[in-house]
Amino acid sequence: MGDSEYTAFTLMTDIGLISILMIIGTFMRRHFTWFRNLLIPSPIIAGLLGLLLGPEVLGIMPFSNALGDYSTLLIAIVFASMPYSMSFQSGDMKKARNMWAYSTSMFLGQWAIFILLGIFLFKPLFGTEDWFGMMLPVGFVGGFGTAAAVGGALDGVGADAAMSLGFMSATVGTLAAIVGGIIFANWGIKSGRANTLPKELPWELLSGAIEDPKKQPSIGKATTNPSSIEPLALHLGFIMMTVMFAYFIQQAIQHQFPNVSIPLFALAFVVGILGVLGLKVIKRPEYLNPQTVKSISGGSTDYLIAFGVASIVPSAIASYWLPLLVLFLLGLAYCFVFFRYISPLFFGEKWLERGVFGWGWATAAVATGIALLKIVDPDLKSGTLNDYGVAYVGFAPFEIGMTILAPIAVVSGFTFGLGGAALVAGVGIFLFPILSGWLPKQSGKQGGQSSGQQAG
Repeated sequence: MGDSEYTAFTLMTDIGLISILMIIGTFMRRHFTWFRNLLIPSPIIAGLLGLLLGPEVLGIMPFSNALGDYSTLLIAIVFASMPYSMSFQSGDMKKARNMWAYSTSMFLGQWAIFILLGIFLFKPLFGTEDWFGMMLPVGFVGGFGTAAAVGGALDGVGADAAMSLGFMSATVGTLAAIVGGIIFANWGIKSGRANTLPKELPWELLSGAIEDPKKQPSIGKATTNPSSIEPLALHLGFIMMTVMFAYFIQQAIQHQFPNVSIPLFALAFVVGILGVLGLKVIKRPEYLNPQTVKSISGGSTDYLIAFGVASIVPSAIASYWLPLLVLFLLGLAYCFVFFRYISPLFFGEKWLERGVFGWGWATAAVATGIALLKIVDPDLKSGTLNDYGVAYVGFAPFEIGMTILAPIAVVSGFTFGLGGAALVAGVGIFLFPILSGWLPKQSGKQGGQSSGQQAG
């Protein structure tokens, strides 16, 4: 479509084309062994096909010039959905405290180290921008959502390559998570470190298809009678209203303070919190069903990934190929150290399941970590997900806060300050369980076989 006028039909065509590719990606995951074995998500397959067939490479699919803008709106929808679907139940914090310390220190450490490396290593060595090192945690521990949020915000202030670099980092991180995770899982099973020895992954996980109607879960519940309004329309309406108000606030702020730039997704999250409080004030806290909201958010995330990968501009990242290579190698080394050495320290004899899960989300996303966890713990008996779910209550402010603060810090020239603050907080949280005696007693088996599965 090139330079033609953007209309509602342009939007329809872009969504239609990427939808075709997502359906093809789902088919490829279902029927091709290679894609099943690598557990490659269908949106990533769709995005890679879109990149290949789109205007930046072969030019076969007539995507519009707005392809890269959709990610900014979609990540705002995801963040607007969060408050309406979040659970604030604390659970057994004592049981999950090591998971919290492990996850939070790994998260902050990845941000801190690579922000500082970007300033003190990559900038003098390769001449990259101050924010370049940030692209590793943006794509790895952040994932596609953070890549869209931070990359989009930086693109808006002239960092034209940030979005492409962020999505490139997230794509590489996802592939590394899957390949490395499968290798680590098989190693753990063969060496007896896995406490549960699975025979094989379930077909539903490999193919992505849930064919048995009895196993098909609900994607949400209706909170209204369709005679009044279709429940899905109500839920989507609340989310889109939240994004709209956030956009109005953003425009008002920019009108009054032209030099101030607040990302749309950050304001959408704040407006969403106000929306939740509003529902409580009118005594209708259950007016929206959290699972239905999560389904809308999940669908937005899938389109976010597909559009984001498809919108990568190869020419924008070509000049970064050498620093990118070094960045990715250092990032994988950091994640490996946490998997192989920090996990046994924090979790003792049952470290493998938590380590494999941690590797998955440290390099890609929580969903990837869960898929890898099911290789070594198919029935989820290790308690890893329960611990993470409880720990996430204390971890979420760091994750959301860093995503919001990162682009603001770059725009305001506070990149070094953000890296330094993250380093201090990360080191403090890492040392706290050690100094407090939270860690399990070291029996010498953490690096070897788990109890009950040692070689005779």
